[in-house]
Amino acid sequence: MKVTGFTFIRNAVKYDFPIVQAITSILPLCTDFVVALGKSEDNTGALIRGINSPKIRIVETTWDEKLRSGGKVLAAETAKAMQAIKPDADWCFYIQGDEVIHEQYLENIRLAMERYKDDKAIDGLLLKYLHFYGSYDHVGTSPSLYKKEIRIIKNDKSIYSYRDAQGFRKGKNRKLRVKEIDAFVFHYGYVKDPKAMQRKHEDFGKLWNNDESITKNSTSVAEFDYKKSKPPLAVFEGTHPKVMEDKIRQKNWLFIGDTSATKYTLKQKLKIILEDKLGLNLSYNNYRIT
Repeated sequence: MKVTGFTFIRNAVKYDFPIVQAITSILPLCTDFVVALGKSEDNTGALIRGINSPKIRIVETTWDEKLRSGGKVLAAETAKAMQAIKPDADWCFYIQGDEVIHEQYLENIRLAMERYKDDKAIDGLLLKYLHFYGSYDHVGTSPSLYKKEIRIIKNDKSIYSYRDAQGFRKGKNRKLRVKEIDAFVFHYGYVKDPKAMQRKHEDFGKLWNNDESITKNSTSVAEFDYKKSKPPLAVFEGTHPKVMEDKIRQKNWLFIGDTSATKYTLKQKLKIILEDKLGLNLSYNNYRIT
């Protein structure tokens, strides 16, 4: 079985992306790994090359700044990585720059890929998510956070990155047929030094909004205010991936999560009851579980 990992990245140092940890977390499962390396303002290239693995193939890219609506440039960069995947790969394992897989799930993932490799009714594998916020000790519990997403797909050229690269579609806008597996993606998109978080917040906002909207809603602050968002939080009681241990030890900011003050809107409370208690599916799903 051949597995190609793939990702895209730009300005990983500037925005404090755990891209090295993301790549190395799934590298043991991969035959090779494609990195679409965007032209950066920092030493992201040296960071990727510093992984020093013969499995890694780098594709130099330049982001199209005109593709700003709805984060389309992210899908375009994902597509560049996908185009470099060799025809003999059975599976393609997608990991974004702020996502890491815990080593405890690698065997489950490998077994699932083996089991469904030749199943033509399956297009991909669906993983569950933990969204960390503010610190490595807290996870978001808001029902608005996506709980699952496709991260492993068959090497089928009719499959493409969808919208802002969160998921995939096939052919003429068809949802992928997937199997859900017992594995979590640890999403660290909102666990950064507040200065780096603010840089990301401002710059990535430009990928979804036009100049008029940016000017209207722009605020000039040095650090991201984690408390201002006040999302519903829970204390994380598990362990983090081993590849994250050094980064977690280097954390140099204070975040105090107030889980006792967790508040949901009436709409959120109703959604939680209907989904968790009655088993209804009211969330947006970019896939078909088979």
